[in-house]
Amino acid sequence: MAIFITEASKVIVQGMTGSEGQKHTTRMLASGTTIVGGVNPRKAGTTVTFPQGDLTVDVPVFGTVAEAMAATGADVSVIFVPPAHTKGAVMEAIDAGMPLSVIITEGVPVADTAEFFAHAQAKGVRLIGPNCPGLISPGKSNVGIIPADITGPGKIGLVSKSGTLTYQMMYELRDFGFSTAIGIGGDPIIGTTHIDALEAFENDPETAAIVMIGEIGGDAEERAAAYIQAHVTKPVVGYVAGFTAPEGKTMGHAGAIVSGSSGTAQAKKEALEAAGVRVGKTPSETAAIMREILSA
Repeated sequence: MAIFITEASKVIVQGMTGSEGQKHTTRMLASGTTIVGGVNPRKAGTTVTFPQGDLTVDVPVFGTVAEAMAATGADVSVIFVPPAHTKGAVMEAIDAGMPLSVIITEGVPVADTAEFFAHAQAKGVRLIGPNCPGLISPGKSNVGIIPADITGPGKIGLVSKSGTLTYQMMYELRDFGFSTAIGIGGDPIIGTTHIDALEAFENDPETAAIVMIGEIGGDAEERAAAYIQAHVTKPVVGYVAGFTAPEGKTMGHAGAIVSGSSGTAQAKKEALEAAGVRVGKTPSETAAIMREILSA
């Protein structure tokens, strides 16, 4: 099994005809993702040809998400749309009833995210991102920009605020493999949280253990620690990025800013350890702890 996506997921790409959309659609197809269409109102009715192994595949372009869903049965959208147009693209997917939208775009205004997140909650659909690498269930489906060749299927679930640390952890634990790895993004407001992913991994019979990567800023990791203590029975290993970050300075991710003692790496580490989570000092040490748990 996997969380949020499976080998049966049918994916459309909003922004497929742009350079980033085309590049990553090619990569997703190469890793076995079933991509059934793209959306661009100015290019509706055309097709885009992509390499697929030794062959090519023609992917149709639709004018709207609703048309794409009606024609293909799509149940996942991945969004490669510039920040100024992201809110419109996400709102369109939500209004069409798309069950899962994965928003890769970085630099989306927080006010826009707040608006479309509230709309998604009201409609009962799931968003992942924005400013995230997406998610992968190795051997089944890959939605976003996560490299598909750094690990294979296995029993570890990974949820991470950081894209690059997602990739590093997948590589370090490639000998065990992953059920699903999900990058939730580092903005102040995101669609799917650590807690959402922890709940899904806890309920997934093929996930044996969980790696959770957080970072400075906000209190998401502290809330996740409380959730783990109350609801998660599987072993969880953690890592918090940003122990050396200067106080009061935004560090890459819009959400990674520390105010006073709130949101520091040390506070998050202590909260997680109090909940029984073993926290590594580095990504490699975190991977070593997980290796130790799975080898016991």
